Parts: sequence; C-alpha cells; structure tokens
Amino acid sequence: MDKSRIHFISIGGAAMHNIALDLHAQGHHISGSDDEIYEPSLSRLKNKGLAPDLFGWFEANITDDIDMVILGMHAKADNPELLKAQKLGIKIYSYPAFIYEHAKNKQRVVIAGSHGKTTTTAMILHVLKKLNFDFDFLVGAQIEGFDRMVKLTSAPLIIIEGDEYLSSPIDRVPKIHHYKPHISVITGIAWDHINVFPTFENYKKQFAIYLDTMEKYGKLIYNKNDKELTDIVRLSDADLELYPYGALQKSGTSSIIHKDINYPISIIGNHNLQNLNAARLVCASLKIDLTDFFDAIKDFGGASKRLQKLSENDKRVVFLDFAHAPSKVMATTTSVKEWFGSQKLLAVLELHTFSSLNKDFIPQYRDSLLGADTAVVFYNEHTLKMKNMPPLDERFLQQAFNHPNLKIFTDEALLNNYLAMDDFADFNVLLMTSGNFNKMAMDFF
Repeated sequence: MDKSRIHFISIGGAAMHNIALDLHAQGHHISGSDDEIYEPSLSRLKNKGLAPDLFGWFEANITDDIDMVILGMHAKADNPELLKAQKLGIKIYSYPAFIYEHAKNKQRVVIAGSHGKTTTTAMILHVLKKLNFDFDFLVGAQIEGFDRMVKLTSAPLIIIEGDEYLSSPIDRVPKIHHYKPHISVITGIAWDHINVFPTFENYKKQFAIYLDTMEKYGKLIYNKNDKELTDIVRLSDADLELYPYGALQKSGTSSIIHKDINYPISIIGNHNLQNLNAARLVCASLKIDLTDFFDAIKDFGGASKRLQKLSENDKRVVFLDFAHAPSKVMATTTSVKEWFGSQKLLAVLELHTFSSLNKDFIPQYRDSLLGADTAVVFYNEHTLKMKNMPPLDERFLQQAFNHPNLKIFTDEALLNNYLAMDDFADFNVLLMTSGNFNKMAMDFF
C-alpha cells in the first residue's frame, strides 16, 4: 500500500490502536480520535505521538486530504467525524474490512468461535515465529515475543483471530464475515453479545453464514465435542474439507501423549488441550512437521490474561483469565480444578460485559462456577450506570449462579481483603474478567 493519510475514528480499541501503530511504523500518516482511551492503549499511542490531544469527536479532524477512515465499533452512526467523512466522499472501512483488503491476495487462516480463539491463535503464531515463517497476523491479546497485536506486511500468509461481534456502526455484520478464509478453526459456539444477537438461534446463524463465506474447498477445523457446532457443520452446504478435533491426551501435569510419543507442554487445562490440537491441525495444513510443531510449542505459556500465571508458591497458584461468557467460565473453572486434582480452588468472576450484567442473560451462568470449592461474583455498580442498566439484586445472583458457597462483592477493596484471608492461603485462585476488577490492588498474593 502506498503511503497514505489514515484517520481512525475510535482509535483506542484493542485492535484499532494496534493497527494504527503498525501502519504508523510503516510510514503512513496516522491520526485518530476517541471519547475515552484506557491503558495500555493510551500510553502506547502517546509513545508514538498518536494519542489525540483532546478526547471527543471533532469535525475539524476530517479534511479532504485524508485518503481513508477506519471506523471502530465504539463510535456511533451519527458521529460528527463519520458524517463529515461521508459528506466528503472519503473511503471508510471497518477494521475487518480493511484487514481483508490488505489480505485478499494472501493465504488467510481465521480462528473463530465463542471461546479459545486468542489462545489458539497465539499458539499458531508462537510456532510460526519459532520456525521463521513469514506471516502477518491479528490477535486479540498481547503475546510474549510480539511487539504488537497486529502485523501487516507483504507476507504471503495471515493468521487472524476472528471475532463475531459487529464490524462498525455502518458495517453491521460480524467481523468474521469479512475474512473469507482458506483455513478456519471454529472452537465452539456459546451464546454471547445479547445486545446484538438477542436469541441463541440468531447467534448460531452467524456461524452458518460464516461457513458460506469461506473459500471453496477450504479447510474447516472444528470442535467435534460441541453439538451446536457439529449440527451447523452437518447442515451446511458449503464445499469444505472437514477436520473435526477433540482434546489431546494429557500425560501427567506437564506433557501430552500423541501417537504413543510424549511431548512436553507448558500450558494447563483440558480446554487448552483442545486449543492445542486445533493449533496442531492448522500447522499441519501449513505443511509443518509434527515433531517441529511440538518442539516449537513446548515453551508456550499462554497469551495475556488467558490462564496467565500471576504468582506461584509452594502452596498455590494464582491465575488470571479473560473468561466472561458462561461456557468459557465453566470450561476454565472446571479445567483448573481438574488439573490440580484435590487442591481447593477459589474462582472469582467479574461481571463486566453488557451480556453478563443483563438480568435476562445472567441465568445462563447457572452452574458455571460449580467446579470451584468457593466462588465470588464481583461487579462494579458504576459500570452498571455507565451502561444504563438497572441494579442487580444479590438474592437474584445467588439463585442464578446456583453455587453453594458464593459471595457477592461490589467494592474492590472489600474483595481484595476477602481474597487475602488466611482461609485461602492454600487455595489455587482463578480470576476471570474481561475488565480489571475496577483496578483492584491484587496485593492478596
């Protein structure tokens, strides 16, 4: 792509600011706006001189010398900068549409599904980097060994973590519908984004459509243990090569066994053994030798906030995970408990997304924390107000989650004190959130 003037409306998003940083590094002239930007996005943009001087949306930011606008989902359809760009006839892309435009002549690999996408994508990137492949990527979390979450070059291959949320306020289709992959993983399907997909049937339909967007005779690698997903695949008329997968077989706490050979691993959790098998099949499709794959993956420790180990001593381990949807909460909690056998587990879940704070959706969490010996649900009342949502009742939450030993907190300081109790000194701790527990001190470990 020739050097261009590119303006980002809603530059602070996780993917948006990484795309901005990557294009800036390539020499494009980048500007951007947002009404609020959280860390670490803000500091990263400031370090490259890309953070807006003032928060907000300003018509004056849009001038006729801008070559294109990349529009984030956080903006609204009546955004004054968007309206000005439309009036001037400037080319406007959602970021997934822009990614496809960049990648349309590459081999495209997309990791989709309701959970496990980031970890599976990160595993593939880890292997490709160690084996010196030339590739582009877009992934949903910071990964050790990579400066950014996005890389856009002239490489012949791109690996994309594919989100099913809408692309932009004027491009109201799931992001995954843009990418048209040659190879795709679907890790599983569990209802999420209730504000956009009000029923589970509507949510599932997006994945059926996705199969039709894949390149003809593409390779579909899908979780055979997910009934909803296998039904969608069975009913699809798409011309695809099908590769169903399950979990690799655990061998002790630090290895797996495959074709009678033991291979060391650094990850934990049965759900991660599914992710590992999906990554193996993708790499095999890219002609990577099995032995080379397992040799490269053995030191993979996970992506940021994906069963990230925060601390460990001779009594316990503290993990941080991005789990927020009910199925992911259940899978992560159950996996951590089972991995460590008889050791007790304290699971702490923050309700932070629109769906997780919605009274109509919260009953979907029933039994999701039963894998833990003790469970905590935390939510910030200010977050409810910011999302214009009604207060939550503690009795309702107790009934909805159906855990015999559940505590509810709305104050992060009180939660921190509770977690610091001596009673939990020998409990493994699993913190699950798509937020940050309202910046809780986390000095309990």
